[in-house]
Amino acid sequence: MKATEQAKPDLLIVDDDPLITDTLNFVLSRDFSVYVAASRAQVKSLLTQLDRPPQLALIDLGLPPTPHRPDEGFRLISELIAHSPGVKIVVLSGQSDEANARHARTLGAIDFVAKPADPETLGGLLRRALEVREAELGAADGGLMGRSLPVEKLRQQISQFANAPFPVLIEGESGSGKELIATSLHRMSHRASHPFLALNCAAISPTLVEPTLFGYSKGSFTGATTSRAGYFEDARDSTLFLDEIGELPLELQAKLLRVLENGEYQRVGETQSRVSNARVVAATNRDMRQEIRAGRFRADLYHRLSVFTINVPPLRELGEDKRALLDHYREFYARQARVDPFEFAPEAMDVWLDYGFPGNVRELRNIVIRLTTKYGGQKVGSDQLRAELDMENLDIELPGLAVGQDFKSVLESSKRHLQLQKNFNLDSTLAQWERGYVEAALMITQGNLTQAARMLGIHRTTLYSRMQNYADTGDAANTPRPAAK
Repeated sequence: MKATEQAKPDLLIVDDDPLITDTLNFVLSRDFSVYVAASRAQVKSLLTQLDRPPQLALIDLGLPPTPHRPDEGFRLISELIAHSPGVKIVVLSGQSDEANARHARTLGAIDFVAKPADPETLGGLLRRALEVREAELGAADGGLMGRSLPVEKLRQQISQFANAPFPVLIEGESGSGKELIATSLHRMSHRASHPFLALNCAAISPTLVEPTLFGYSKGSFTGATTSRAGYFEDARDSTLFLDEIGELPLELQAKLLRVLENGEYQRVGETQSRVSNARVVAATNRDMRQEIRAGRFRADLYHRLSVFTINVPPLRELGEDKRALLDHYREFYARQARVDPFEFAPEAMDVWLDYGFPGNVRELRNIVIRLTTKYGGQKVGSDQLRAELDMENLDIELPGLAVGQDFKSVLESSKRHLQLQKNFNLDSTLAQWERGYVEAALMITQGNLTQAARMLGIHRTTLYSRMQNYADTGDAANTPRPAAK
């Protein structure tokens, strides 16, 4: 019986309604090892206690302390994927309007189900999500795809840096493929015959990072019943990938710096120095220079890690490579689903190539999964495609906002915005940007109307009049109250 339970995939259910979690736990525990949490804080605590991250998650968007808004659920999706990039997330939520569904999928959720939902139906969705996960893990192809100049530059850098003994720092947005770069560096090096070891620094409790990296001796802390090697010892003669390096606790950064400088480290509870020749590759989606200025990351460690630096471009900068990725993933997932690949109508392909993919390759892959499920063997039109894209939350550069932007740039950005944004309304778009600048100025000046007006280049009475307009239309809930100055 115990062996059967261990073979079950792990499922994390997050919902603040005990009736829902109890029902789902009862039904789904037949096929899954279920863990339950009622809030984002509880999830964080639970993840530090688990031996491995869950393969699947079923989460609500409306969680405490703001159960009537989707913000906590959106944050949780991002945090779960940062903790475990391979996790497959299905959202089960009463906040089921299309905008929320699209944004959840952009952040990395594989599917979205409106409440109420049949537990057996959810079980089927979760089993299919697990099949997708296993197929991705078992895929033999792990190389870079595309022929754009940025991708060719990546290939050149990987080839150039692969056999060097020095650290590599990989920088890039979430979902852009940083781990793929790390594994490519390993496979092209003389270390390829040894196991590639990876540790997500965001996926482990801060108190466990040191013994996990460096090992520990028996009795060195409560629960240390035996001596154990750490990642640096296990990764000798190989590659150690430290993902989310910006999450490394400040007090451990000096110890990591020492290993990078001379290879020396100590197991927790020992005085004997050991030596590791592991090649360290680190990755982050943070602005490390900003982290240094804020005192959260050591400048000397940053410079040691970034002997070689690889910047992974966001998908929106890869142009026609979006087509190559589309071809690859729709063939792959069509084979998994045992259906014919879908096709795009010409106008749908134009939308695809113009879309910015804020979730990068991870978002593209999930869109292809959904299109394959819905339209396998069919032709997909532009309206069907737009229904899967996160247009409302897409960060599009609007015309005329950049300082010194010439008219040609204004024209191009206007054209792109109009092509991507369905049901575009000029008045509402400009009103949103105006209010955004007003609120930003008031926040910066802590509500000082005179200073905010000067920052915006308008008269104080003009600013006050516009704030009154927000109040009259009921849009002033988040606008800072002006200071009495």
